Order: sequence, then structure tokens, then C-alpha cells
Amino acid sequence: MTCPGWSKQVLRFTGVDRAILFTVSARLLQVVGSVVTVLLIIHFLSPVEQGYYYTLLSLAALQVIFELGFSFVILQLAAHEAALLTIDGDGGIEGNPVSHARLASVLQLTVRWYACAAVALVVIVLPIGFFFFSQQTHRGPQASWGGPWTAAVLAVSLTFFLTPLFSFIEGCNQVSQVACLRMLQALVVLAVSWGAIATGHGLYACAMVNAGWSLMGIAFLVRRKRLLKSLLSLPVGQNQVCWRTEIWPFQWKTAVSWLCSYFTLQLFTPILFSFRGPQEAGRMGLSISIVGYLPIVALCWITTKAAPFGRLIKLGRMEELDSLFRSALRKSMGLVLLLFVLCLVSIVGVHVLFSEIALRMVSPSIFLLLLLAAVSSFIIQALAVYLRSFKCEPYLCQSTVVASLTVLGTVLTVSRWGSLGVALTYLLSTGVVGLPWAIAIYMRRHRLHAATESTSAGAADCAIAICAPAGGALFPCAEEGRAE
Repeated sequence: MTCPGWSKQVLRFTGVDRAILFTVSARLLQVVGSVVTVLLIIHFLSPVEQGYYYTLLSLAALQVIFELGFSFVILQLAAHEAALLTIDGDGGIEGNPVSHARLASVLQLTVRWYACAAVALVVIVLPIGFFFFSQQTHRGPQASWGGPWTAAVLAVSLTFFLTPLFSFIEGCNQVSQVACLRMLQALVVLAVSWGAIATGHGLYACAMVNAGWSLMGIAFLVRRKRLLKSLLSLPVGQNQVCWRTEIWPFQWKTAVSWLCSYFTLQLFTPILFSFRGPQEAGRMGLSISIVGYLPIVALCWITTKAAPFGRLIKLGRMEELDSLFRSALRKSMGLVLLLFVLCLVSIVGVHVLFSEIALRMVSPSIFLLLLLAAVSSFIIQALAVYLRSFKCEPYLCQSTVVASLTVLGTVLTVSRWGSLGVALTYLLSTGVVGLPWAIAIYMRRHRLHAATESTSAGAADCAIAICAPAGGALFPCAEEGRAE
């Protein structure tokens, strides 16, 4: 079945391929579903329970501390090695034997790392939540949180273990297949979330969402057991990926940046919960959950190209890389601006027409501040995806400073100005400080890329020039392995 001519032109103009179509569909499901979720929360949960609900979600996001940005590292490692391989639909692999062995080494290392980290997540995060909630008894009415928190941490740990496997498969040139899985997972997540809230088990929604997500993911992995099993059992010998020099320099910097992203967004609700009580925390949590979808949806044009970016870098096709990135960025910028306007108009309409719902979220002026900060965050993330495809993290210092300013400003302003202080701090830190800094880093790195390419350097030399410190190869273990 072929598409009509006009639909092909629309797809070409918007840059939509199968991966983007599935990813956007998943994001739109989340956006539309979040509206229904908000209505269900307002109807079935009290204002106090709403505060506990969003605070529980924020604390569960502490998993990012254990993830340490490894998923994106895994995706790029797999994409760079798979560029020299052919992987058929049944999981058979042909091509460069060194790349084959190194790809297997990446998967083996991934499984070992995340198995240990998942156990550590449960052991450390579970008591943190118990301590945090038990200290809030003086804040007025409470909700029953012990069972929901325990179930959430256990379910999140399973999701945490499975997530990097999908990144690995995506790096193996199966971007559209993973995108389709995520669309199906979005459907399941909405169904179980709505069911939990509507049946009076709203605080268990986090656990049920992660459980449903994981079951779908396990079914996906079972269908690819031949690929995974063959790589896990393959002896890698001297072609083993050198964690100390190939992964750790990239991983720890990415980990710090990811932790900073957590601090710039996820801590708002717990801080408001501690200083202003669960009701104001609930209003901010609900508003942040809406605003957060704006960059997530628009980034689909960029994130689905992360693996192709890495592949093009490995193959030395730099002009094609830049062309692909610029095209994706233009289309995603147009979408983010459209969503910005639609979201702002919708929020104003809610406050005018539905006063009961409006009482559960922040005012339109505060919402505008959050939206402006979200647009700034989107641009920073888009530039970061491109630069990180060179297997380096150029935003370490920038993200650290922005996160520090955000946390410090939030703590200093939340007691006096509440949600307004939080929103202003978020915008000033991300939009006024973080965005210009991120653009300057991108322009400097891109100029270096262009200068290196103009001197007829190879692809590997180009990546090293952009990302490595002066005075040595970026991945000495890798070079030794290839030489042998």
C-alpha cells in the first residue's frame, strides 16, 4: 500500500519517518493522556493526595542518580560499532569481527552494570523515601504512603534494569522498532495509570505504570533473544571495551549532566512540599508535568537521530551529519513554538472557564515562566544530543553551574514567594544563564569541527579533535585493540 502523493510531500516537509512517527505518537498519547490523568487526579484524589502523588513521582526519579547517563553512552557505543556490521531481522550479525566482539562487550558490560545498580537503587532509595515522608507529619493532613512507595521503588528498579537494553538495540540500527515499542508502552501506561486512579489506588499508579511498562519491554526483548543471547555468550578476548578509558571519561561527565537535569526540575515539588505543604507542591507538580511534555514532544525529531548521528560520525560523513541535524532542529523548533502558543492559550482558557481545575495548578503568569524555561531547556537538550554523538560531554560545567544556581535560588526564594520564586529561578538559571552558554559551546565546537574537516582529517580524527583533551588519543584501549 503506497501513500498518496500529497501525504508523501507532507512527510517530506515535516521530516517524519517511521521512528519519528512512532515517537511522536507516543508523546502525543502521553500529552493527551496526561490531560485525562489530570482530570482523574482532580476528581478522585484530594489536594493532599495530589501533593503526595507528585512528590512520590519526583522521589522515584532519583533513579537517575544510579543510571548515571549510561543509557545514552550505551546507545552511542552500540551505534558506532554497529556502523560496520549488518544485523538481520533474526538477530544474525555479519561484518567486521572486531566491531562484532566490541558490540558484544558493550552489551555484557551493560548487563553487569545495571544488575548491580538496580539492587543498589532499591537498597538506597527505599529508605530515603521512608525518611522523607516520615518527616512531614507536621505539615497537616497525610495520606497512606508506605505501600505505594515500596511498590514504586521495586517497579522502578525493574524498569531501570531494562531501559539500557532498549538503548542498546536502538543503537543496533533498530530505531523505529524501539520507537514502536515505546508507543505501545505509552498505551499500556495510560491504561494502568487511569485504572489505578479511578479505582481509588492513585498513589499506586507509579508502581503500576512501571510494572506495565516493564512487561511490554520484556515481551519485546524475548522476540530478540537470539541477538541478545549470541552477543552475551560471545567471547570478546582482547577486543573487550575498555571501561576506564572508553566509557568512564564520557560516562561520568554525562552522569553529572543528567544529575543536574534532575536537580533543575524534579526537586521543585519536594522542596515546595517541605517548605509550603502538599497542596502547593501538588499545584507545581501538576503544572511541571504539563510543561515537561513540551520539550519531550519537540525533541522527537532530534532524539530519534541520535543513533544515526553516531553512525554518520563513525563513517566520516560529516556534511550529511550537519545537514541532518539542521533539518531536524528546524522542524523541532517550529513544533516547540506551536506547542508553546497552544499550551499557553489552553491554560488561560482553563483559568477562565474551569475554576475548579484552575485551583489545582499554578497561575497563568507562573505557567508562562515555566514554559519559557522549558523552551530554553529544549534548545539546550537538542544541541547536547548532537555534540554527545561524538561520544563526549561538552556541557559538564554549564549544567553544573545551572543546576547549582537553580537549587540555591529555589531554596532561597521558596519560603517567601513559593511557586513564583521557583518558576523565576528556573527561568533565570536555564534561560538567561544556561541557554546562551550552551549556544556558545555548540558554536565553538562546531567551528572546531569545520576547521578539522577542512584540513582533510578523518572521521575519527575529527571526533578526537572535538572531544578529547590535547596530548593523546581519545580511546587508547580501542586503538590498541584495533591495532592488534
